[in-house]
Amino acid sequence: MDDKDRLRILLVERSLELGDFTLSSGERSSYYIDARRTTMCAEGQELVGRIGLAVVRDLDLGATLVGGLTMGADPIAYAIAHASWQAGAPLDAFAVRKSPKDHGTGRPIEGASVSGARVIVVEDVITSGESGLCAIRAVEEAGGTVVAVFGLVDREAGGAARLSARGRPVIALFTASELLAYARARR
Repeated sequence: MDDKDRLRILLVERSLELGDFTLSSGERSSYYIDARRTTMCAEGQELVGRIGLAVVRDLDLGATLVGGLTMGADPIAYAIAHASWQAGAPLDAFAVRKSPKDHGTGRPIEGASVSGARVIVVEDVITSGESGLCAIRAVEEAGGTVVAVFGLVDREAGGAARLSARGRPVIALFTASELLAYARARR
């Protein structure tokens, strides 16, 4: 079994829930994907780091940073940064705050400075694309250039199209329908 197959299994076992859910958009859904339940477990961190780094390197866009809107993007960006250090080609991470603190530096972006950097914005689950768009705005306002968007799961709800309409490639490792089909096949 390769890393991507194992990550798919973890996402289905740990992150996919069937039922009746209200999404952040207010829409109803018969399933919910809480990717953090996978990206915050030890095995998930290792897999996401290796796979995510391979995707970033395959894109070959000269990215120097990875990050996105806290909290969903954080474990993915940190796992990729960690894997990049282990591979001997460091790629640092950052986190975009949902709102700047009103004390200390008041920065909207924590971690590595995005000014002048080529950045890959990360999303755990792409639904409407709003989290990615928020991160893109913050990076651009801070002087960075967003070269791509990397998502763990695309819910296929229009978010990936919204993000790619901004002129950047959007790469998702999995689609919601792929995870749902896999879950049904395992029953």
